[in-house]
Amino acid sequence: MINLSQSLVEIRAELGNGKIVPYLGPGVLDLAPACPVPNSPGELVERLVAKVTVPHKIRKNLTAAAQFIENFKHRKTLTGLLAEAFLADVEPTVLHRFLADLPKKPLLVVDAWYDNAMQMALQHRQSWGQVQGASQAEHFGTWVQYFRSEGSPADAFEADTWDVVLYKPLGAISPARNFLVSDSDYVEVLTEIDIQTPIPEVVQHLRTGAHFLFLGCRFSNQLERTFARQIMKRSSDKHWAVLPGELTRNEARFLAEQNIQRIDMPLEEFVAVLTGASADVEQDLAIAV
Repeated sequence: MINLSQSLVEIRAELGNGKIVPYLGPGVLDLAPACPVPNSPGELVERLVAKVTVPHKIRKNLTAAAQFIENFKHRKTLTGLLAEAFLADVEPTVLHRFLADLPKKPLLVVDAWYDNAMQMALQHRQSWGQVQGASQAEHFGTWVQYFRSEGSPADAFEADTWDVVLYKPLGAISPARNFLVSDSDYVEVLTEIDIQTPIPEVVQHLRTGAHFLFLGCRFSNQLERTFARQIMKRSSDKHWAVLPGELTRNEARFLAEQNIQRIDMPLEEFVAVLTGASADVEQDLAIAV
C-alpha cells in the first residue's frame, strides 16, 4: 500500500519538469459529458457493424470487422465510416486542458485514439504539432505524417522545434483522416515496431529517461500492450497507470513486467485530485500497487 498524496506530489513534480509523458487511451473520453464520438473499441465496432453487415463471429472484434469491411467494401468505405464516427469535435475535458497548460517545453503527449479533443485543447499554444500513424494501405512506405497546429503538412525536422509534440500512434480524424484500425494495418506496423521503425525519432528522443502516466488505457489485449511497450522503450524504469477495477491476468503481468505502478481509483476522481478540483487533494488515500 502506498499513499496517494505522496504519489501525486511526485507525479505533479515530474509533470511540471517535463519528465512524465501522458499516455491517453479512449477511456479519457468517459470524462466528456455526452461524448459525440465512440469512447471505446467496443463502441466503435458497434457503429461500424451497424452500417455494414459482417460475420457474426467478428461483430465484436474491431480489427477483424474493420478488415472485413476493407476486404469486401474497399478501404475507402472503411475510412469513410471511421471519419463519420469521429467527425464531431470533442470538447476538451478538464484533463485535456490541464495537460495542454503544462508549462514545460518540449512536452510529449501520446494519444492513442482517433478523436480531436487533445488537438482542440492545444489550440491556444503557440508552438505545437502532431505526428500521426499512417496506414500502409493508403500511404505505402510512410509510417507517420507530421502536421502543424493549423493542419498543414510538416516534416520530421520541424517537429524537433515544437514546444508540444502530440503523438497519435493510431492516427486521428483531423486533419488527414489517418486510421490504423484493420488487422492488416496492425500487421504492417507490428512487423517493424520491434526495431522501432514506425516510432518517429522525435518521440524516441523525448521519451528517453521519461516516466509514462497511462490514463484511460487498458492492457487486456496484445495490441494495447505491444504499442505501449514499444512506445515506452528506452524510457525510465518507473511509470504509473490509473486502472480501476479488477485486472486481467495479462494486465497484471504487463504492469509487473514494465514496472508500472497501478493507481486503483476511478479516472474522474484521480483527475479531480491531480488538477486540484477535489476538496480531498491533501487527504491520504490508500491505493493498491
